[in-house]
Amino acid sequence: MAAPDPTPPAGPDEPAAGRPDGSAPVDFTVDLTAHEAHRRAHVLAAVGPHWDPAEVLRGEEAAYDLLYSGLDEEQRRVYDDLVAAGVLPPRGGGRAAA
Repeated sequence: MAAPDPTPPAGPDEPAAGRPDGSAPVDFTVDLTAHEAHRRAHVLAAVGPHWDPAEVLRGEEAAYDLLYSGLDEEQRRVYDDLVAAGVLPPRGGGRAAA
């Protein structure tokens, strides 16, 4: 089976090459701007008026501080290796909290 010729017809009355029905390719674009605005409005409505992103970030930082606190020497070495490899971001001056 031969591939269709993607070349559009030369004129409006000339059938498209390789298309048995003579149809021409159609430019198909969708603008999702309105949909994205609608989606964002729903997200903000779902989180509610009392959602404080700064407080959420502070809570996440406190959780990470707790997670990496009290590491023994082997855990500290693994943590430092992961930071050096770029897997984890440095915390507490580049070392896990003691």
